[in-house]
Amino acid sequence: MIQEILLIKIRWWKIALLCMTLVVLSCSLEPQKKEMEYESVSEKTLPLEVPPDLTEPVTENRYIVPDIKPTESKTYSAYSKERTIGDKAEGSTPLLPVTSDDSMVRIERSGTQRWLVVKIEPETVWPIVKDFWKEMGFSIKIEVPEAGVMETGWAENRAGIPEYEILRLFSAIEFDKFRTRLERGEDAGTTEIYISHRAMEDRPSDPDLEVEILARLMIYFGVDRERTKSVLASSSTKERAHLNRKNGNVLTVDEAFDRSWRRVGLALDRIGFTVEDRDRSKGIYFVRYVDPDSILEEDEDSFWAFWRGGDNDEKKPDKYRIQVSGVETGSEVTVFNQNGEPEKSDVAGRILNLLYEQLK
Repeated sequence: MIQEILLIKIRWWKIALLCMTLVVLSCSLEPQKKEMEYESVSEKTLPLEVPPDLTEPVTENRYIVPDIKPTESKTYSAYSKERTIGDKAEGSTPLLPVTSDDSMVRIERSGTQRWLVVKIEPETVWPIVKDFWKEMGFSIKIEVPEAGVMETGWAENRAGIPEYEILRLFSAIEFDKFRTRLERGEDAGTTEIYISHRAMEDRPSDPDLEVEILARLMIYFGVDRERTKSVLASSSTKERAHLNRKNGNVLTVDEAFDRSWRRVGLALDRIGFTVEDRDRSKGIYFVRYVDPDSILEEDEDSFWAFWRGGDNDEKKPDKYRIQVSGVETGSEVTVFNQNGEPEKSDVAGRILNLLYEQLK
């Protein structure tokens, strides 16, 4: 009996020693944190096979600008500057005006939101941003140039994946996608670039990740890395939105209509609303939204409906109108139902609360 007890203890000690060894080995092998590195989850297709006697066709030539000499430029401004001499020699106009980095790109901030302002027309910015996402490892799933909306597909952030197999067993895979919205700037010839993040599963949107993407986009446009860091660090913030429940559900924004309209659009993207349409002349976003409380109530009912043989369909999103109106002190945001009548239910308050968290 004593021998059996000793054998059991020895086995447990061996297991404990093995676990401790694995922990120590994991800590010693853990690599330094890598920078953000994405890999698209889109299906890879085989390249077109071309017979040896034929020239390989060009499959995408809408935005191709022929190079005078092949270069290894890493940013768009460097590429533009390198092309200037050749362009002048040919008597043509460069695709982008060669200006100083600080004057071409700047970052603005309001509340918790940041965006870029570039002194380039939206029609020229569009293909540049598209190429930027592709270089980041994303595929483009949605393109609506007339609305200025571009959305990437899901991509795996490989920066969080350890290099060693033993550590990968305990790491969670993270998938992200981003939506880019281009708006014509307040000044003629400028473009405002808004980026919103969406995470898969239960992870919330990450404003810090959006800032990191904006920083990389600034560098892509040619802004110096150190200059980018200082600009992001120096941008101050103050509360610019307030909830007013005395006069009904109203969200007050301390900014003019033009700026409030853009910020509400970015907030809707961040929260995850589906924007079906928008009418800037009337200040209306047409959205679809599923109230979480209604899902909980439906889950309780569906349990009994299952035993009664009733239907158990998923909750369909309701349609609402988000109204942005200019007033003397700034702007007001209100919620209407799909018929254009003021939404008097608790849903309106929840929608405005979500917007407030983004706009404050």
